[in-house]
This record gives sequence, structure tokens and C-alpha cells, in this order.
Amino acid sequence: MAVTLKEVAEHAGVSRSAVSRTFTPGASVSDKTRRKVEKSARELGYSPNALASSLTTGRTKLIGLISNNFHNPVFLTVFDQFTRGLQNRGLRPLLVNLTDETDPAASVRMLRQYSVDAVIVASSTLSPAFSQAFHDARMPVVNSFGRFSSAPDFHIVGIDNVECGRMAARTLVARGYSHVGFLGGPEHATSTQDRMAGFLAELQAHPSVRVTTSFAAAYSFDAGRAEMTRLLQQPYAEAYFCGDDVLSIGAMSAIADAGLSVPGDIGIIGLNDMEIAGWANIALTTIRQPITEIVESSIELVVAMLDKPDRYPEARIFPCRLIERKTLRPLSPEA
Repeated sequence: MAVTLKEVAEHAGVSRSAVSRTFTPGASVSDKTRRKVEKSARELGYSPNALASSLTTGRTKLIGLISNNFHNPVFLTVFDQFTRGLQNRGLRPLLVNLTDETDPAASVRMLRQYSVDAVIVASSTLSPAFSQAFHDARMPVVNSFGRFSSAPDFHIVGIDNVECGRMAARTLVARGYSHVGFLGGPEHATSTQDRMAGFLAELQAHPSVRVTTSFAAAYSFDAGRAEMTRLLQQPYAEAYFCGDDVLSIGAMSAIADAGLSVPGDIGIIGLNDMEIAGWANIALTTIRQPITEIVESSIELVVAMLDKPDRYPEARIFPCRLIERKTLRPLSPEA
């Protein structure tokens, strides 16, 4: 049987409320009483009941961690960093898969059932309507990897996807490619839309460069492989900016199956710089998204909102940079 708060109180010779205050952050208790309670707790093997504590404090310390990208390997890193970061701050992540969910209101009802203290929407493909719904329901929310806004209704932490598209276009032009392609993720995803918009806008300054666009069904290896297989059945581009690394690796698989080489026949540039992008047999040239900084900043905002739920919303945008590896031809002499 678990040791109870009453038993600790009797062992320490103090009241039950003194034991409760000892294990309640910020509660008032004398040093002498605290030492007595902590000594008795150690001797008896007592651990405070988090659920019981939530009834006293009105906080569960549960943070809803929401995504719909569970098939994308990069989110293994994202979830690992989020769960460890929250746990290190005494918070408990509640991982929620919204892959098949289309109704933001239903998600709000579900998270309310668990009495979460705040919500982190960790997705670049989930509609902003979900974050908006949590905000409108007066649930503290941070949209990580979300779409930039200069006047956000809720906290947004991520990258400038439009600028990433521009960066990819500049990289391909500098290497002398005269026919380039954009191979994005789902067309409805804001990340896809913004990366393509930046890519096309930058190429407007280079009218001699031919550009084509296409979309994969998901940000996944299989979807990238399937779309590149389709593209290779027609006149294809000399190089492709793929919407993320996992699409890029799927595309590279299709290119190899067709008896072509990267970068000899087709150049590839990705986005994210996930761990396997640097593996020697892949060596993907890509645009690095600073995942660690985004996760840490998101957690920082969540912690701040627990003390001040009406904190003024802000957009924190982190810069990306090109990681040169082996999937593009070398810079042209004129670059």
C-alpha cells in the first residue's frame, strides 16, 4: 500500500496541511517543519500524489502536445525534445495524435476533458484553425512550427518558410540549374504554400530559369518516392527543392530506381536537416531548421503563460541556414 499524507504527518508530528504545504511549490512553511516532513517522507518512502495536488492547486501540470505528423521521422526528434523539456520543468506532456481530426472544436472538448493547463500545437501542416480554437476557448496555446504572422492572436514559434523557399531558389540558381522544380508536401499545408511562394518569388528575378511545381500526398518517404516516380515519366527538372528532408530521401530513392544519379542527373535540396540527412549514404544538402531552439522557446512561452495566461501573444521566428553536402552540383564559376 502507498504511504499516505496522513502517515507522514503522524510520523513527523505535524499537521496534514503542513505536509501538503511542504510539497506545494510556493506554499509557506517554516524551514524546521520542511526538514521534519522531508525526513519522514524519505524514511517512509512517500511521494506526493500529483492528481491530489491538482485538486488543491487547480493545476494538473498537464500540457497537451498535439501533432498530426507522426509518420515523419523528424518529429521523433521534436517529440523527444518536447517531452524531456517539459518533464525537466515539472510538467507532464499529454501526447495527442490529430492525424485524422478535422474538427477543431472536437479537439478543444477532448483536451478540456483532461484539464490540461496549456496546449502546444507542434505541426507545420495542421490548420491554424486548431490553435485559434484553443485560443478562443481561453486555453493557453503555442503554435510551434507554425505560420508566421506579424500580428498573431496566439504565440507562434517557427521559421520564415517564405524565406526558406527563397534560399532554396538562390542556391539552385547559383549552381547554374536552368530548369528547377518544387516538390512540396500536401498542397493545403501552409508550410508547403509558403515555401513554394518564396521559391517562385525568388525565381521571378531569373526569367531564363524554367520552373515547375508538384505536390506529394504527405510529408513522408513513400509520398516523396511516389511523386518523383511520377515526375520521371515526363521531362523532369535538373534539380528539385523538396518540401522537407523525408520527401527528399523518398525522391532520391525513386531517382536511384530509375537508374539515375544524384547529383549527376538530378540535384536535390531539402529542408529540416534531420539526423539521417547527414548519414554518409544520403549526404543531403538541405536547409537547417533550428528545432532545438524552436522547442526550447515554445516551452519557455508555455511556462510563462502558466503564470500569466493573458500574456501578449508574440511570434518568434528563427533563422535557417544552408547545410552543404553532396546532392547538388558545385557552385558555378560565375556565382
